[in-house]
Amino acid sequence: MRHAKKGYKLGRTASHRRATLSALSGALVRHKRITTTLTKAKALRLYVEPLITRAREDTTHNRREVFRHLMDKQVVTELFEEVAEKVGDRPGGYTRVLRLGQRSGDAAEMAIIELVDYNESEPTTRRRRRRTRRSRRRRSGARRGADAASTASVAEEAALVTSQEEYPEPPDLDIAEEVPQEESDPPAKETSDSGD
Repeated sequence: MRHAKKGYKLGRTASHRRATLSALSGALVRHKRITTTLTKAKALRLYVEPLITRAREDTTHNRREVFRHLMDKQVVTELFEEVAEKVGDRPGGYTRVLRLGQRSGDAAEMAIIELVDYNESEPTTRRRRRRTRRSRRRRSGARRGADAASTASVAEEAALVTSQEEYPEPPDLDIAEEVPQEESDPPAKETSDSGD
């Protein structure tokens, strides 16, 4: 039984789970924002925040402890030099998890996890309206035809209004009175000398 056993198993063995979280945290430090499943994002937050706290104090011991988890020299260097400076005096809470909705393939809950100090503006997440049974019901043929006709007329009116707004009529100018028109003769036919 798992009495009082905290943490996320992620459907993996312990070694596979450690490798997954190590790779995700490396990607998060590199890119500052990643998209993954909600459960992995929550597990990653518990994994990476203590590492960022350690990176605030740049000592050889802390670098070795963080390297033990991340296993990538470039990521450790970026964490200690760039991310630790940006974190500064923040007392924890270095990451933010934003829900995105369900993935179309397997309906898994998706989320964005990002470093808070790098992305101050929250992205607008698209909320899909949940369909009800009533909204999927087919309408009767007469009603559908009336709706299509009214939609078409509304679209035509909108197109007419926008075209008038984009291209207003030019003001009336009496150009014909100011500029005399010259009568021009129709062009004469040219004769070709082909063998005369």
